[in-house]
Amino acid sequence: MKSLCVYCGSKPSNHSQFRELARKLGIYLAENQIRLVYGGAKVGLMGEAADACLNAGGQVLGIIPQSLVQWEVAHDGLQDLRIVDSMHARKALMEKESHAFLAIPGGLGTLDELFEILTWRQMQLHQKPIALINESGFFDHLLAHLRNCSDYQLLNYEDLHQLETFSSLNEWIEGFHF
Repeated sequence: MKSLCVYCGSKPSNHSQFRELARKLGIYLAENQIRLVYGGAKVGLMGEAADACLNAGGQVLGIIPQSLVQWEVAHDGLQDLRIVDSMHARKALMEKESHAFLAIPGGLGTLDELFEILTWRQMQLHQKPIALINESGFFDHLLAHLRNCSDYQLLNYEDLHQLETFSSLNEWIEGFHF
């Protein structure tokens, strides 16, 4: 079984299309026997994706630092919930347990995890595919900033294109391969 690490918000968002994206992604993963690897919370977009995957019969691995167990409300309905010592341990275990990475809308934690896994790829610590779904243009400003970094030669053009960008879940399903 392949595993996809999904980075997304621990908050529910005030845009229903992001919650729907998380649910549809979870269902898709279950239906295609792809294990969901994520941050281990039962709240926010993270919880939406996990619950949808579980309800559709999928496999879910949650990885959460001890310091966030109560704050993010660790998901107690998972087949596999691993509590680790730190965010660093969480990110390392997510990388180890995943064949590819996908970001959907989220806040600082989502961006932190996305940028760290991109940096690890830039440093050739892994060669796994990384993508984001730019639902409703959520990541437009971020992508513009990355192009700006490349224009100023602060980011190599090749590194910029290690991040595959899709405008919808359907586009990702059709175009992302791992």
